[in-house]
Amino acid sequence: MTEEKMAIRILIADDHTIFREGLKRILSEHTDLIVADEASNGQEVLDKIRKNEYNMILLDLSMPGITGLEVLKQLKNEKPKLPVLILSMHPEEQYAVRVLKAGASGYLTKESASDELITAIRKISQGRKYITSSLAERLAFEVEIDSEKPPHEMLSDREYQVLLMIASGKAVKQIAGELFLSAKTVSSYRSRILGKMNMKTNAELMHYAIKHQLQD
Repeated sequence: MTEEKMAIRILIADDHTIFREGLKRILSEHTDLIVADEASNGQEVLDKIRKNEYNMILLDLSMPGITGLEVLKQLKNEKPKLPVLILSMHPEEQYAVRVLKAGASGYLTKESASDELITAIRKISQGRKYITSSLAERLAFEVEIDSEKPPHEMLSDREYQVLLMIASGKAVKQIAGELFLSAKTVSSYRSRILGKMNMKTNAELMHYAIKHQLQD
């Protein structure tokens, strides 16, 4: 088999140019890994996968416009066999289980060592999943308590995202601006979150997030 056939063509999706450049430098040290394309937002990712062929997507969760989670779900709907490795600034406790359930092949935080990233890419390219040992334990725990899900697991992906932002102390207007939503829509999400979690105030949400290690 030639090196060309073995090459893993990768699309890097992240809105930070410096981070993309850093990834490209890391990947360029390995002849079997080729950065075939880049995207700086969710819509760009979807446009490019419809026009081009890739072996893998390295996807950031926190991009402007369409969220990484929404992009992931759309990717799995349009190209279910295309592997997606999530590279996120969010700790595993916040999103890892959720994105794996949504179809991701692996989850790494941006603090992960470069050799772990390379290992993950190669493993995922073989059709396998890549999870850290700590995440494996968390998944096992999820299976055990599936019948007794914690309240935040009942939230939709968008509600969960708003919960995290409220818990970090952001005001409705600020959340609306960052998510490109109206303040009224964010307020509606907040009301639904409080209802589902049987809470009444932002302070209760913050306390819950701290207790369940959902904050950065």
